[in-house]
Amino acid sequence: MTPKPISSLLEARWFACLAAILLTLPYWTSGIAKLFDLDGAFAEAAHFGLNSAWLVVAGTILIQIGGSVLVILGRLSWLGAGALGVFTAVATLIAHPFWQVADPIQRFHERNTFLEHVGLIGGFMLAAILSHRKGRP
Repeated sequence: MTPKPISSLLEARWFACLAAILLTLPYWTSGIAKLFDLDGAFAEAAHFGLNSAWLVVAGTILIQIGGSVLVILGRLSWLGAGALGVFTAVATLIAHPFWQVADPIQRFHERNTFLEHVGLIGGFMLAAILSHRKGRP
């Protein structure tokens, strides 16, 4: 049995909106930063050896900002959460292959970052599940 004050908080629309804003914070801030620093965004794509940099950058910005907006607004949340989750899985495999790092300290940090990103994927899965259960489009 959930205590009444906690239950009220969990039912509050503003609390769900805050949770969505916090869950997506790394994505929409990154997408906005890329929009205002396209040279940096292209350099990041080149750093990871991604071909068709313009397509990668445009897709990244669209997914990061668009997916975040869908989750925050609660409209097609499953789509936004799914796009951000898949994006995170691919980006994490590319950017944080801890199993290839020889230095134990660096490998430890890369592994932690990798697992934090896996946790974000779980958060997006929960966002999609909750959206579906609430019957939102």
